[in-house]
Amino acid sequence: MFGLSPAQMIILLVVILLVFGTKKLRNAGADLGAAVKGFKKAMQDDEPKAKDAEFKSIDNNNETAKTETTKEKEQA
Repeated sequence: MFGLSPAQMIILLVVILLVFGTKKLRNAGADLGAAVKGFKKAMQDDEPKAKDAEFKSIDNNNETAKTETTKEKEQA
């Protein structure tokens, strides 16, 4: 990964830990996790609305077809 050996990655993580500290890294991780969770929830909430709109459109087309058929039968 990025041309770094596992030993170099460990040294880099230790330096980052020393610079930022555990508390800031823990808070950053929690914030990142909450952001990902919120994004996933928003994506799941958005999908049913789109599907509901599609089904309502189909239902409206079926109702229109039914009323046209009913009108044709009444005229005959």
